[in-house]
Amino acid sequence: MSLNIIGMGKGIPKKQITNGEIANYVDTNDEWITSRTGIQTRHVCTSETLSDLAATASLEALENAKLTVSDIDLFICATIGGELRTPSLSCTTAEKIGLKCTAFDINAACTGFAYALEVAVGYFAMGKAKNILITCGEMMSTQLDWNDRNTCVLFGDGAAACVVTPGDSMRYISLIASPDSTILKIPVGTGNTPFLESKVDEPYLYMQGQDVFKFAVGVCDIEVSKALETLDLAPEEVDWFLLHQANKRIIDGARRKLKQPEEKFPTNIEKYGNLSSVSIPLLLYEMIEEGKVKTGDTIVLSAFGAGMTAGTAVFKWQ
Repeated sequence: MSLNIIGMGKGIPKKQITNGEIANYVDTNDEWITSRTGIQTRHVCTSETLSDLAATASLEALENAKLTVSDIDLFICATIGGELRTPSLSCTTAEKIGLKCTAFDINAACTGFAYALEVAVGYFAMGKAKNILITCGEMMSTQLDWNDRNTCVLFGDGAAACVVTPGDSMRYISLIASPDSTILKIPVGTGNTPFLESKVDEPYLYMQGQDVFKFAVGVCDIEVSKALETLDLAPEEVDWFLLHQANKRIIDGARRKLKQPEEKFPTNIEKYGNLSSVSIPLLLYEMIEEGKVKTGDTIVLSAFGAGMTAGTAVFKWQ
């Protein structure tokens, strides 16, 4: 049992921030950011909530799939966290779009989309759903220390969604976790409890960049190669490699290991920055909208994120 993607949507905040504007908040500049990351702009929420973005993406995906909320049997949100600790982002979004079905969140950080696809396959295999809405939503701007130039320049906010049904378009999926809670994390904070004996980190994203880089490039090479070997595919037979949009240097490093041309590795990191779980479905959405993805194309999706987690999927597009 596998699945087909039959409709996609996106939700992006109106506010766009350039590298030059970020220089108003921290000691940085456009050349420093662009040369090290490939990022030129990113979008951040001002008046919007994350569930607003998720609702916009979800409704567009339903419209493109030619379905309504009443056709959806299961709603999965991939997110580090919504605007509330509880209820979940899936429930706050479902409330806004009038969706009444089982709904829950998945937190696999930047690998969330791949994890959600795997869960959808399981529901289809059990015969418990026919139409599943998957929405990835992240408001990274609220998770950052805006005094830390090494991290605040990297991320943005946004949402992307897809409707999936049983089918055979996805030919392969594999998820891994290599547990490490030290090199990339966001502490939750401890409130004002008087009982804790030890001080905890502030609730901002912490990242050891070089360790993340090594993990990302290595795991992309290993997991993509394993997928291609399983399917008896050569890298030359792949039309598109859609990698998590974390850093242009990571994408280039993985590309060199796979020995494939740059045009097979599309990016949108220059426009949006790192959108965590949103980056791959948003990139796929834009490629479909631009007419780049054709029926019969072989597409490899590869993500990595905090945990450390990774996920790889291969589609024969239909």
